[in-house]
Amino acid sequence: MTHAGGAGSKGDTIVRYLAFALALVGLVTAARAQDAIPDLKGTWSGKGQSIVFGNNPHHPGPQTVNSPPRVRDFDFTFVVGDQDGRLAWGYSYSSVSATHVPFAWAISTNNKSIIGANTHGTFQMTVVSPDRIEMCYSHTGLSLDGSIVATCFMMERAKK
Repeated sequence: MTHAGGAGSKGDTIVRYLAFALALVGLVTAARAQDAIPDLKGTWSGKGQSIVFGNNPHHPGPQTVNSPPRVRDFDFTFVVGDQDGRLAWGYSYSSVSATHVPFAWAISTNNKSIIGANTHGTFQMTVVSPDRIEMCYSHTGLSLDGSIVATCFMMERAKK
């Protein structure tokens, strides 16, 4: 016969099962939190620099793609108007051009990576936190205006 505090008591066994159950619940909860598709709806904005060959409505000027490249500061806003699961869409504009450019984004199954496109080029993004995204954007000289652009910058969601 063992005494109340000794190894193998019913109390120790119950505590071990309870600890195991709580650990299991914690793992399941953490796994479900990682599985949540991020809600991207809202207004996102960011400032950064682009390398630009030529010109377009967001990077105006007399330059052509044959001119030396320019490094330009920018301020962009993206309005994600709707989302259906892993698909999100809306429009963007810049501080230089109020032209609304439509875009479409698709969220990867890892819930961190996003790809997308607009009428000029493509996006590659990483969700850093619920209100912060790193965005990389590029377009080739095949767009209607013929410009070439590349940039990466951080965007933050406007507080509601």
